[in-house]
Amino acid sequence: MKAHADSRHTSKMATSSYIKNSLLLVIITLAAVCPTLAFYLPGLAPVSYCESGTLSYSSCKSLVGVLVNRLDSEALAIPYNFEHFDFCPIKPEDSPVENLGQVVFGERLRFYFNMAFLKNETCKLLCLKSYNLSNEDDIARLCVMKEGIKGNYQHHWIVDNLPVTWCYMLQDGKQYCQVGFPMGCRVDEQGIAHDTCIMSERFNLTNSYYFFNHVNIKITYHSGENEAWGAGFGEKSGRITSIMIEPLSINHTKAPESPEDCSSDKDFLALPADNIPNSKIDIYYTYSVEFIKNNNIKWSSRWDYILNSSAHTNIQWFSILNSLVIVLFLSGMVAMIMLRTLHRDIARYNQMDPDDDAQEEFGWKLVHGDVFRTPPHAMLLCVLLGSGTQVTFMTLITLFFACLGFLSPANRGSLMTCAMVLFVCLGAPAGYVSARLCKSFGLYRWKMNVLLTALLCPGLVFGLFFIMNLMLWFEGSSAAIPFSTLIALLALWFGVSLPLTFVGAYYGFKKRIIEHPVRTNQIPRQIPDQSIYTQPIPGVIMGGILPFGCIFIQLFFILNSIWSNQTYYMFGFLFLVFIILVVTCSETTILLCYFHLCAEDHAWWWRAFLTSGFSAFYLFVYCIHYFIAKLSISGTVSTLLYFGYTLIMVFLFFLLTGTVGFFACFWFVRKIYSVVKVD
Repeated sequence: MKAHADSRHTSKMATSSYIKNSLLLVIITLAAVCPTLAFYLPGLAPVSYCESGTLSYSSCKSLVGVLVNRLDSEALAIPYNFEHFDFCPIKPEDSPVENLGQVVFGERLRFYFNMAFLKNETCKLLCLKSYNLSNEDDIARLCVMKEGIKGNYQHHWIVDNLPVTWCYMLQDGKQYCQVGFPMGCRVDEQGIAHDTCIMSERFNLTNSYYFFNHVNIKITYHSGENEAWGAGFGEKSGRITSIMIEPLSINHTKAPESPEDCSSDKDFLALPADNIPNSKIDIYYTYSVEFIKNNNIKWSSRWDYILNSSAHTNIQWFSILNSLVIVLFLSGMVAMIMLRTLHRDIARYNQMDPDDDAQEEFGWKLVHGDVFRTPPHAMLLCVLLGSGTQVTFMTLITLFFACLGFLSPANRGSLMTCAMVLFVCLGAPAGYVSARLCKSFGLYRWKMNVLLTALLCPGLVFGLFFIMNLMLWFEGSSAAIPFSTLIALLALWFGVSLPLTFVGAYYGFKKRIIEHPVRTNQIPRQIPDQSIYTQPIPGVIMGGILPFGCIFIQLFFILNSIWSNQTYYMFGFLFLVFIILVVTCSETTILLCYFHLCAEDHAWWWRAFLTSGFSAFYLFVYCIHYFIAKLSISGTVSTLLYFGYTLIMVFLFFLLTGTVGFFACFWFVRKIYSVVKVD
């Protein structure tokens, strides 16, 4: 028997050793076959370019493609496709495929034209657009272009997955860089030029539109002569590190034939606001490109000049750190007060003799028989907490991946795609939490609970989203989601999220009822008259201030990234602020709940949810302030779109903060009543 056991043991060891050696051999083989491969995050792999004819096409690319995105405006929150305006034709068949996040955000990437790497071009013709003002179709196309200039719509070009930036001098002599560049410039009847007319002294025709029909492109690249990119890469190869653009308005009387035809000293292309009948207008679209070698900028840091171009960057960092210090200090004070007060209360209650009838209970121990009584509208509370759990975990996981770099601005649409996929897949935790609470409240209508959890909150969000999508459809905007994408979203909702909610609810109802540390009396205790500070409404209003104080600085930059075309990239700080928000919501709700229980008010269920959730109201007020003070949005549809998206954001924030505060308070109440002696 012993020999047989030794034989089996020896056989297992030999098998294990064989597996380890095989795995090691596979790893060594892969390392030998692919010595130059490196790991890059999705969407962030570098692309090497080389001059045509120097290397094989499989080694690098010789053509630099220019992609165009939607055109948008800060004055009108209605973006349009590149095809909506009458620019040069594009090639949809060569355009990249958008992911789900890009489609939902309204990004429409289209291929525009190619540039040969390291081949400088001057005054190269793209296309000619002619307008016969005796033709109604041509007049309509020209009017669309003028309306785009009047609304200050901005181009957004992309080269090598890098947004094109436009830098110009301000009146104070400082240089300002922004992502994108305008369609043109308008001078009104009073001769006042708009902000895009950076050379206002030359735009001297009143009530006119100036088209930017020429662009000077400067592409900076990092040469590969000193880089180990592979055999054959030399000074005729490189990786793109920046793309600057300078838009110009040039009145070409004929097709450009020489570099002098695109000089900045040429007359500007000015069109009167009133169309002159029986006339013809020719617009020549041209470009010049210059490649500049700069080995001081590495490919890994090429986004720095875009991210650092936002104004008040240093103020942002200081404000975030200052906010974090203040919130951490306040949280520490709240935690210290709670620990000292609770320790004294519990010690005093435990020193009392439970057999002594002469001693009367007082404080929060007095309501121990009613503190776990089922609240009114318990089903709705369970549904909101289930959806809040879904939103909370979605936010946590999304921010975690964003901190790792997977959801960087270079990986377009990845943030929204990750958030939506996570929300759909987290239907199981939502159903589980909602079902467990529903069963603990003595509510056994599990079918209604599951359906409300899966349909109520997502339905409200989808309903608002669909109404705004109808507005965008009516306006012909690129942000309008195609019908096929709506069907795909509904399929994810009903085909994935709803079944997962049923699965989570099944296991939730299968679990035992949550046992509370104290019994509930049959007759509810009357709540005495409360002071103004312990009444429900003032307590809820005061409770939402501190959680909102954690986020309002970050909120400003998040709103800027959504409505002012600024790139948000500080996900590390945002993740830290999210953790501080969770801690602050928990401690604020626990503190106010303790005060209410000491005042013999045992109705804490809904108050725990609404206390921290009321910070969403302050979020909505701040969004109104941002709309009035920071934005210049005009038009009924644009205003409705702004507040529609704001309501979705506020509602999700309400679910998140309310859920965090409730479960923190739920843990606190169970904890304090489980450590005191109750007869």
